[in-house]
Amino acid sequence: MTLRKILKNRASFPNDEALFKLLYLSLQRITKKWTMPIREWGAALNQFSIMFEDRVPVL
Repeated sequence: MTLRKILKNRASFPNDEALFKLLYLSLQRITKKWTMPIREWGAALNQFSIMFEDRVPVL
């Protein structure tokens, strides 16, 4: 919802890179406000470590 609000205020972008930069910087600001823990993250991480054993480090 927050990203949609940010993009709605902009009419157009000169190129795709400008759009990606705006989204990246916006996400950096938005993530500071996130305080709730991710639900079921432990189970998801276990599944990721099984499916992608070469990419997900086992802690």
